[in-house]
Amino acid sequence: MIIQLKKNITLKQKEKILNQLEKISIPARPLQTNFKEYIVGIPKTEFDLRQIGNLPGIDDIHRVSDSYKMVSKKWKLHNTVIDLGGNIRIGTDELAIMSGPCAIESESQIESIVEHLLKNNVRIMRGGVYKPRSSPYSFRGLGIEGLKLFYKHCSQNGIKVITEVMQVSQVEKMLDFVDIFQVGARNSQNFNLLDVLGQVDKPVMIKRGISGTIDELLYSAEYVFSSGNEKILLCERGIRTFEKATRNTLDLSAIPVLKEKTHLPVIVDPSHGVGIRKHVPQMALAGVISGADGVIMEIHETPEKAFSDGQQSLYYEQATKLYDELREIKLLSNRFGYS
Repeated sequence: MIIQLKKNITLKQKEKILNQLEKISIPARPLQTNFKEYIVGIPKTEFDLRQIGNLPGIDDIHRVSDSYKMVSKKWKLHNTVIDLGGNIRIGTDELAIMSGPCAIESESQIESIVEHLLKNNVRIMRGGVYKPRSSPYSFRGLGIEGLKLFYKHCSQNGIKVITEVMQVSQVEKMLDFVDIFQVGARNSQNFNLLDVLGQVDKPVMIKRGISGTIDELLYSAEYVFSSGNEKILLCERGIRTFEKATRNTLDLSAIPVLKEKTHLPVIVDPSHGVGIRKHVPQMALAGVISGADGVIMEIHETPEKAFSDGQQSLYYEQATKLYDELREIKLLSNRFGYS
């Protein structure tokens, strides 16, 4: 059960609601987010909503049977839209495209990619400054100084930054230089990190775990929401299966399922999902026609020289062609009602 409270609710009214819930044996937790105030109730048995529905201070009440209550679609009339400012919004009829290198390597690389994005009207740049690598001897990113360079060039050109945060201690240092925090697949159930990201007023994109289920992804989002942050995106990036022909198995069926289960925007990551450059465009297009609100993809001026993930990064020319195709497919997706 989700109780939405009125903006002008008094402390006395809130206490009366909580006392009534206790009286009818419903455990309750108050929740203040960056947009609204709620009380989440966990009824053990059926009860009559009229026992609390007419109390002053209540805006609305919703029965939600899902364990991930706040991210469930069952209580929210409209899907969530993430507003990044600068007329950049995610979760609308317009496709959100996030493009950039796997890793930020140098200032000249940032300048080159920013120029490419501006030419193609792509307003969000991805790029890692902290890299979770399988081998400890691989390039692991430029750290906070690289992020500052990244943010400087993007903000000067009206481009938003999405980058991965790997641990709690990095959040505060990164906060002023990030527009969207990305939680990688390996951290999708790092609940300490999710709790902290729930306390910041910046959007958070959570990638599905390497072997994670759809419900586990939704539970991860619930951690962020229940800690106070409603600005959440979900990302399907492929899961680990027995198949060896591709890097991961991109679960396109997860996209319509997520769109049915949650009001949050859903992003598809074809670069990690398939891991093979020549197959990335088809998987990106398939993700959009499946209903994705956005695509996050890896590009590089010279992928063969990339510090990481060059094999799945698109050349600029490939990316330019794909941007146009993605936008056309998004129009079809909207027309056929798949969004």
